[in-house]
Amino acid sequence: MSQRARPYRSVLYIPASNTRAMEKAKTLPIDAIIFDLEDAVAPAEKENARGLLAEALATGDYGKRMRIVRINDLNTEWGPSDAAAVKDMKCDAVLLPKVESAAQVQALADITGDLPIWAMMETPRGMLNAHEIALHPMLKGMVMGTNDLAKELQTRFRPDRLPMQAGLGLCLLAAKAEDVVIVDGVYNAFKDAEGLQVECDQGRDMGFDGKTLIHPAQVAVANAAFAPSEAEIDLARRQIEAFAQAEADGSGVAVVDGKIVENLHVATAQEIIAKADAIAELEA
Repeated sequence: MSQRARPYRSVLYIPASNTRAMEKAKTLPIDAIIFDLEDAVAPAEKENARGLLAEALATGDYGKRMRIVRINDLNTEWGPSDAAAVKDMKCDAVLLPKVESAAQVQALADITGDLPIWAMMETPRGMLNAHEIALHPMLKGMVMGTNDLAKELQTRFRPDRLPMQAGLGLCLLAAKAEDVVIVDGVYNAFKDAEGLQVECDQGRDMGFDGKTLIHPAQVAVANAAFAPSEAEIDLARRQIEAFAQAEADGSGVAVVDGKIVENLHVATAQEIIAKADAIAELEA
């Protein structure tokens, strides 16, 4: 399954210093894992965590889950060593924090070669340069860093995330324009399933491919929110069938549930079916 075609409903952060958590991740119904060498690892543990992660990826069976490694910023004392090490790790992509320009992506690519790069989008300058960043040929994914963005904006947390909408929207537009994966930021209250549901529904409606998570308790909500529902799959199939029948009959007009079905509706329906099939393949 190609990187862009696969599901990204649930993307769980795992501290690279926590061997127990890395082992447990093998059993969780998640689509992707971000093995974190940055925020989740204390400075004194960073070098040790890098070795633990390399061993875990080399010996561990993570199945069909995508393996992403978040390194430290290249301007830190650990970043260059992280980048050099991740190039030889058994992973699918490297995630660079606080990306604000395509030059930063290139600096990482100069070290990691042909390893796909994902970008943490978490600063105002990053939002303003989102399209430039998405245009880089090695950039395959974006991850919203909403906690850092809120700090930079000096805003308050609100259920509707209204103060962040401009930044989220700029990154979404850039990602969709260049066919780059984009996943929403974390929901901090991991015991608040109702609040998580609201934010997942909002993210799905905005067009995010999935949600980054900080706790296994959040996985089920995210998986359901970012997957096509049975009703959506049923409607998609009926739209495809009705349009094909209309073309065969030469009528040129297809109607489903009292609504006209056009080419654009069929294209969306086909995407829904493809996503459902990809999820089924991942879970098989």
